[in-house]
Amino acid sequence: MTSLARVPCTIVTGFLGAGKTTLIRHVLENAGGKRLAVIVNEFGDVGIDGEILKGCGIESCSEDTIVELANGCLCCTVADDFVPALDQILSRTPRVDHILIETSGLALPKPLVQAFQWPAIKSRVTVDGVVAVVDGPALAEGRVAPDLSALAAQRAEDSSLDHDDPVEEVFEDQIACADLVILSKSDLLDDAGFAIAERVVAQSLPRAVKLVRATAGKVDIAVLLGLGIGVEDEIDARRTHHDDEEDHDHDEFESIVLPLPEIADPVALAERVVAAAGTPDVLRVKGFAAVAGKPMRLLVQGVGPRVSHHFDRPWGAAEERRGALVVIGLKGFDRAAVERAILG
Repeated sequence: MTSLARVPCTIVTGFLGAGKTTLIRHVLENAGGKRLAVIVNEFGDVGIDGEILKGCGIESCSEDTIVELANGCLCCTVADDFVPALDQILSRTPRVDHILIETSGLALPKPLVQAFQWPAIKSRVTVDGVVAVVDGPALAEGRVAPDLSALAAQRAEDSSLDHDDPVEEVFEDQIACADLVILSKSDLLDDAGFAIAERVVAQSLPRAVKLVRATAGKVDIAVLLGLGIGVEDEIDARRTHHDDEEDHDHDEFESIVLPLPEIADPVALAERVVAAAGTPDVLRVKGFAAVAGKPMRLLVQGVGPRVSHHFDRPWGAAEERRGALVVIGLKGFDRAAVERAILG
Protein backbone atom coordinates (compact mmCIF):
# COMPACT_ATOMS: atom_id res chain seq x y z
CA MET A 1 0.00 0.00 0.00
CA THR A 2 1.48 3.35 -1.01
CA SER A 3 1.48 6.46 1.10
CA LEU A 4 -1.19 7.90 -1.23
CA ALA A 5 -3.54 5.14 -0.10
CA ARG A 6 -3.22 5.90 3.58
CA VAL A 7 -6.38 7.08 5.33
CA PRO A 8 -6.00 10.59 6.79
CA CYS A 9 -6.80 11.07 10.48
CA THR A 10 -7.54 14.33 12.28
CA ILE A 11 -6.83 14.38 16.01
CA VAL A 12 -9.14 16.74 17.90
CA THR A 13 -7.69 17.63 21.29
CA GLY A 14 -8.73 20.07 23.98
CA PHE A 15 -9.65 20.33 27.62
CA LEU A 16 -12.94 19.22 29.18
CA GLY A 17 -15.81 21.37 27.95
CA ALA A 18 -13.84 23.14 25.24
CA GLY A 19 -16.28 22.04 22.53
CA LYS A 20 -14.66 19.02 20.82
CA THR A 21 -17.86 16.97 20.49
CA THR A 22 -19.78 19.98 19.17
CA LEU A 23 -17.10 20.55 16.54
CA ILE A 24 -17.09 16.90 15.45
CA ARG A 25 -20.85 16.82 15.19
CA HIS A 26 -20.71 19.87 12.92
CA VAL A 27 -18.19 18.06 10.72
CA LEU A 28 -20.49 15.02 10.50
CA GLU A 29 -23.44 17.22 9.60
CA ASN A 30 -21.45 18.83 6.80
CA ALA A 31 -19.47 15.84 5.51
CA GLY A 32 -20.27 16.66 1.89
CA GLY A 33 -20.41 13.01 0.89
CA LYS A 34 -17.21 12.00 2.68
CA ARG A 35 -17.31 8.66 4.51
CA LEU A 36 -16.19 9.61 8.01
CA ALA A 37 -15.47 7.51 11.09
CA VAL A 38 -15.03 8.76 14.64
CA ILE A 39 -13.01 7.38 17.55
CA VAL A 40 -14.19 8.82 20.87
CA ASN A 41 -12.23 8.48 24.12
CA GLU A 42 -14.02 9.56 27.27
CA PHE A 43 -14.73 8.98 30.94
CA GLY A 44 -17.71 7.30 32.53
CA ASP A 45 -19.47 3.96 32.44
CA VAL A 46 -21.84 5.25 29.76
CA GLY A 47 -20.38 6.85 26.65
CA ILE A 48 -22.22 10.16 26.68
CA ASP A 49 -20.16 11.66 23.85
CA GLY A 50 -20.74 8.53 21.80
CA GLU A 51 -24.46 8.65 22.56
CA ILE A 52 -24.59 12.30 21.51
CA LEU A 53 -23.04 11.40 18.17
CA LYS A 54 -24.57 7.95 17.59
CA GLY A 55 -28.00 7.81 16.06
CA CYS A 56 -28.07 11.60 15.88
CA GLY A 57 -30.05 11.61 12.66
CA ILE A 58 -27.09 12.67 10.53
CA GLU A 59 -27.08 10.68 7.30
CA SER A 60 -23.31 10.25 7.34
CA CYS A 61 -23.31 9.11 10.99
CA SER A 62 -24.57 5.54 11.19
CA GLU A 63 -24.56 3.47 14.38
CA ASP A 64 -21.26 1.76 13.46
CA THR A 65 -19.53 5.02 12.52
CA ILE A 66 -18.57 5.72 16.14
CA VAL A 67 -15.97 3.59 17.94
CA GLU A 68 -15.76 4.32 21.66
CA LEU A 69 -12.73 3.87 23.92
CA ALA A 70 -13.80 3.90 27.56
CA ASN A 71 -12.25 5.33 30.69
CA GLY A 72 -8.97 7.10 30.48
CA CYS A 73 -6.25 8.85 28.62
CA LEU A 74 -5.83 7.62 25.06
CA CYS A 75 -2.15 8.51 25.03
CA CYS A 76 -1.57 6.01 27.86
CA THR A 77 -3.51 3.13 26.29
CA VAL A 78 -2.67 3.45 22.62
CA ALA A 79 -1.62 -0.16 22.10
CA ASP A 80 -4.48 -1.73 24.03
CA ASP A 81 -7.42 0.27 22.71
CA PHE A 82 -6.49 2.52 19.82
CA VAL A 83 -4.92 0.02 17.44
CA PRO A 84 -7.88 -2.42 17.58
CA ALA A 85 -10.21 0.53 17.00
CA LEU A 86 -8.27 1.48 13.88
CA ASP A 87 -8.34 -2.14 12.70
CA GLN A 88 -12.11 -2.19 13.09
CA ILE A 89 -12.56 1.01 11.08
CA LEU A 90 -10.08 0.13 8.33
CA SER A 91 -11.70 -3.26 7.73
CA ARG A 92 -14.92 -1.66 6.49
CA THR A 93 -16.15 -1.75 2.93
CA PRO A 94 -16.42 0.74 1.36
CA ARG A 95 -13.35 2.22 2.94
CA VAL A 96 -13.68 5.37 5.05
CA ASP A 97 -12.32 8.61 3.60
CA HIS A 98 -11.28 10.24 6.86
CA ILE A 99 -11.06 9.36 10.57
CA LEU A 100 -11.73 11.86 13.37
CA ILE A 101 -10.20 11.07 16.76
CA GLU A 102 -11.65 12.91 19.76
CA THR A 103 -9.27 12.55 22.69
CA SER A 104 -10.27 12.89 26.32
CA GLY A 105 -9.64 16.24 27.97
CA LEU A 106 -6.55 14.80 29.66
CA ALA A 107 -4.89 13.22 26.65
CA LEU A 108 -1.53 14.43 25.40
CA PRO A 109 -1.60 14.43 21.60
CA LYS A 110 2.12 13.85 21.07
CA PRO A 111 2.29 10.18 22.22
CA LEU A 112 -0.81 9.45 20.15
CA VAL A 113 0.73 11.00 17.04
CA GLN A 114 3.98 9.09 17.69
CA ALA A 115 1.97 5.85 17.58
CA PHE A 116 1.38 6.58 13.90
CA GLN A 117 5.11 5.91 13.39
CA TRP A 118 4.64 2.24 14.26
CA PRO A 119 5.10 0.05 11.16
CA ALA A 120 1.74 -1.69 11.63
CA ILE A 121 -0.01 1.69 11.56
CA LYS A 122 2.21 3.89 9.42
CA SER A 123 1.49 2.00 6.21
CA ARG A 124 -2.27 2.40 6.58
CA VAL A 125 -3.00 5.81 8.15
CA THR A 126 -1.47 9.26 8.46
CA VAL A 127 -2.13 12.23 10.74
CA ASP A 128 -3.69 14.87 8.49
CA GLY A 129 -3.46 17.39 11.32
CA VAL A 130 -3.88 18.04 15.03
CA VAL A 131 -6.72 20.42 15.90
CA ALA A 132 -6.77 21.95 19.39
CA VAL A 133 -10.10 23.32 20.63
CA VAL A 134 -9.78 25.98 23.33
CA ASP A 135 -12.47 27.75 25.37
CA GLY A 136 -12.38 31.40 24.31
CA PRO A 137 -14.25 32.98 27.24
CA ALA A 138 -12.20 31.03 29.77
CA LEU A 139 -8.94 32.22 28.22
CA ALA A 140 -10.22 35.78 28.21
CA GLU A 141 -10.92 35.45 31.94
CA GLY A 142 -7.39 34.24 32.68
CA ARG A 143 -7.97 30.46 32.80
CA VAL A 144 -7.05 27.77 30.30
CA ALA A 145 -10.49 26.22 30.84
CA PRO A 146 -13.67 27.21 32.68
CA ASP A 147 -13.36 24.40 35.21
CA LEU A 148 -9.89 24.69 36.72
CA SER A 149 -9.22 24.49 40.44
CA ALA A 150 -8.64 27.57 42.58
CA LEU A 151 -4.91 26.90 42.42
CA ALA A 152 -4.89 27.22 38.65
CA ALA A 153 -6.88 30.45 38.80
CA GLN A 154 -4.41 31.81 41.33
CA ARG A 155 -1.50 30.79 39.14
CA ALA A 156 -3.00 32.66 36.21
CA GLU A 157 -2.99 35.86 38.26
CA ASP A 158 0.37 35.46 40.00
CA SER A 159 3.43 35.40 37.76
CA SER A 160 5.64 34.47 40.72
CA LEU A 161 4.14 30.98 40.95
CA ASP A 162 5.90 28.08 39.27
CA HIS A 163 4.32 26.75 36.09
CA ASP A 164 3.91 23.24 37.43
CA ASP A 165 0.16 22.63 37.51
CA PRO A 166 -0.57 19.39 35.59
CA VAL A 167 -3.70 20.73 33.89
CA GLU A 168 -1.82 23.80 32.73
CA GLU A 169 0.87 21.57 31.29
CA VAL A 170 -1.71 19.46 29.46
CA PHE A 171 -3.14 22.62 27.88
CA GLU A 172 0.27 23.84 26.83
CA ASP A 173 1.25 20.45 25.39
CA GLN A 174 -2.00 20.28 23.40
CA ILE A 175 -1.36 23.72 21.92
CA ALA A 176 2.31 22.92 21.22
CA CYS A 177 1.27 19.99 19.02
CA ALA A 178 -1.53 21.78 17.17
CA ASP A 179 -1.64 22.54 13.47
CA LEU A 180 -4.86 24.52 13.87
CA VAL A 181 -6.42 26.11 16.96
CA ILE A 182 -10.20 26.54 17.20
CA LEU A 183 -11.30 29.29 19.57
CA SER A 184 -14.73 28.07 20.67
CA LYS A 185 -17.68 30.11 21.99
CA SER A 186 -16.38 33.16 20.15
CA ASP A 187 -19.83 34.73 20.19
CA LEU A 188 -19.26 35.33 23.92
CA LEU A 189 -16.09 37.35 23.30
CA ASP A 190 -15.69 41.05 22.63
CA ASP A 191 -12.63 42.40 20.82
CA ALA A 192 -10.68 42.83 24.07
CA GLY A 193 -11.49 39.27 25.16
CA PHE A 194 -10.45 37.87 21.81
CA ALA A 195 -7.13 39.73 22.02
CA ILE A 196 -6.45 38.21 25.46
CA ALA A 197 -7.38 34.70 24.29
CA GLU A 198 -5.23 35.05 21.19
CA ARG A 199 -2.26 36.15 23.30
CA VAL A 200 -2.62 33.16 25.66
CA VAL A 201 -2.65 30.74 22.73
CA ALA A 202 0.30 32.46 21.07
CA GLN A 203 2.38 32.08 24.24
CA SER A 204 2.08 28.28 23.97
CA LEU A 205 2.82 28.14 20.23
CA PRO A 206 6.45 27.79 19.16
CA ARG A 207 5.52 28.36 15.51
CA ALA A 208 2.91 30.09 13.38
CA VAL A 209 -0.44 28.30 13.62
CA LYS A 210 -3.78 29.65 12.42
CA LEU A 211 -6.36 30.56 15.06
CA VAL A 212 -9.97 30.23 13.89
CA ARG A 213 -12.99 31.59 15.73
CA ALA A 214 -16.00 29.28 16.08
CA THR A 215 -19.50 29.47 17.51
CA ALA A 216 -21.39 26.21 18.17
CA GLY A 217 -18.54 24.34 16.47
CA LYS A 218 -19.31 25.87 13.08
CA VAL A 219 -16.12 25.82 11.07
CA ASP A 220 -15.83 25.14 7.34
CA ILE A 221 -14.68 21.51 7.16
CA ALA A 222 -12.35 22.47 4.32
CA VAL A 223 -10.40 24.37 6.99
CA LEU A 224 -10.30 21.33 9.31
CA LEU A 225 -9.83 18.38 6.96
CA GLY A 226 -7.29 17.93 4.19
CA LEU A 227 -4.39 19.73 5.85
CA GLY A 228 -2.13 16.95 4.52
CA ILE A 229 0.63 17.58 7.03
CA GLY A 230 1.68 14.04 7.91
CA VAL A 231 2.27 15.11 11.51
CA GLU A 232 3.80 11.77 12.52
CA ASP A 233 6.86 12.58 10.41
CA GLU A 234 7.62 15.80 12.29
CA ILE A 235 6.06 15.31 15.73
CA ASP A 236 9.38 14.56 17.44
CA ALA A 237 10.45 18.13 16.73
CA ARG A 238 7.46 19.57 18.59
CA ARG A 239 8.72 20.09 22.11
CA THR A 240 6.39 19.50 25.08
CA HIS A 241 6.67 19.31 28.86
CA HIS A 242 6.76 15.52 28.90
CA ASP A 243 9.43 14.87 26.27
CA ASP A 244 12.05 13.78 28.81
CA GLU A 245 9.69 11.74 30.99
CA GLU A 246 9.14 8.02 30.63
CA ASP A 247 5.62 8.42 32.01
CA HIS A 248 3.44 11.39 32.79
CA ASP A 249 1.00 12.22 35.56
CA HIS A 250 -2.34 13.99 35.44
CA ASP A 251 -4.67 15.28 38.08
CA GLU A 252 -6.89 12.38 39.11
CA PHE A 253 -10.39 12.59 37.66
CA GLU A 254 -13.51 10.51 38.14
CA SER A 255 -17.05 10.52 36.86
CA ILE A 256 -20.55 9.39 37.71
CA VAL A 257 -23.47 8.74 35.40
CA LEU A 258 -26.93 9.68 36.64
CA PRO A 259 -30.02 8.11 35.03
CA LEU A 260 -32.49 10.91 34.35
CA PRO A 261 -36.26 10.35 34.50
CA GLU A 262 -38.49 12.10 31.99
CA ILE A 263 -38.61 15.81 32.81
CA ALA A 264 -41.28 18.46 32.40
CA ASP A 265 -39.22 21.66 32.08
CA PRO A 266 -35.86 22.03 30.27
CA VAL A 267 -35.18 25.37 31.97
CA ALA A 268 -35.60 23.81 35.41
CA LEU A 269 -33.20 21.02 34.44
CA ALA A 270 -30.65 23.59 33.25
CA GLU A 271 -30.90 25.36 36.61
CA ARG A 272 -30.25 22.07 38.43
CA VAL A 273 -27.24 21.43 36.20
CA VAL A 274 -25.88 24.89 37.03
CA ALA A 275 -26.23 24.06 40.73
CA ALA A 276 -24.46 20.71 40.27
CA ALA A 277 -21.66 22.32 38.25
CA GLY A 278 -21.12 24.73 41.15
CA THR A 279 -20.23 21.88 43.48
CA PRO A 280 -16.52 22.12 44.43
CA ASP A 281 -14.21 20.17 42.08
CA VAL A 282 -16.96 19.41 39.54
CA LEU A 283 -15.68 20.17 36.04
CA ARG A 284 -18.35 19.17 33.55
CA VAL A 285 -21.95 17.97 33.23
CA LYS A 286 -23.28 16.71 29.92
CA GLY A 287 -25.93 14.36 28.61
CA PHE A 288 -29.50 14.23 27.35
CA ALA A 289 -33.07 14.02 28.60
CA ALA A 290 -36.58 13.10 27.56
CA VAL A 291 -39.09 15.95 27.93
CA ALA A 292 -42.73 15.06 28.55
CA GLY A 293 -44.87 15.70 25.48
CA LYS A 294 -41.88 16.41 23.23
CA PRO A 295 -40.84 14.03 20.41
CA MET A 296 -37.26 15.35 20.36
CA ARG A 297 -34.32 14.44 22.61
CA LEU A 298 -32.96 17.30 24.72
CA LEU A 299 -29.16 17.68 24.66
CA VAL A 300 -27.66 19.34 27.77
CA GLN A 301 -24.08 20.53 28.26
CA GLY A 302 -22.77 22.48 31.24
CA VAL A 303 -19.39 23.90 32.21
CA GLY A 304 -19.41 26.00 35.35
CA PRO A 305 -22.24 28.55 35.20
CA ARG A 306 -22.63 28.16 31.42
CA VAL A 307 -25.27 25.59 30.51
CA SER A 308 -26.74 25.10 27.05
CA HIS A 309 -29.62 22.89 25.99
CA HIS A 310 -31.42 22.24 22.73
CA PHE A 311 -33.44 19.52 21.03
CA ASP A 312 -31.05 17.60 18.79
CA ARG A 313 -33.04 14.75 17.21
CA PRO A 314 -36.31 12.78 17.40
CA TRP A 315 -36.52 9.77 19.69
CA GLY A 316 -36.59 6.53 17.68
CA ALA A 317 -39.84 4.58 17.52
CA ALA A 318 -38.29 1.60 19.34
CA GLU A 319 -35.99 3.69 21.55
CA GLU A 320 -36.56 3.92 25.29
CA ARG A 321 -37.20 7.51 26.31
CA ARG A 322 -34.55 7.64 29.00
CA GLY A 323 -32.03 10.30 29.84
CA ALA A 324 -28.57 10.28 31.40
CA LEU A 325 -26.10 12.88 32.62
CA VAL A 326 -22.39 12.28 33.15
CA VAL A 327 -20.66 14.40 35.79
CA ILE A 328 -16.87 14.70 35.57
CA GLY A 329 -14.78 16.10 38.39
CA LEU A 330 -11.57 15.90 40.34
CA LYS A 331 -11.23 12.72 42.37
CA GLY A 332 -13.17 12.94 45.60
CA PHE A 333 -15.77 15.48 44.50
CA ASP A 334 -19.01 15.37 46.51
CA ARG A 335 -21.13 12.88 44.58
CA ALA A 336 -24.02 13.08 47.03
CA ALA A 337 -24.23 16.86 46.62
CA VAL A 338 -24.28 16.50 42.84
CA GLU A 339 -27.02 13.89 42.96
CA ARG A 340 -29.12 16.09 45.26
CA ALA A 341 -28.68 19.07 42.96
CA ILE A 342 -29.72 17.20 39.83
CA LEU A 343 -32.19 14.59 41.06
CA GLY A 344 -33.52 16.31 44.19
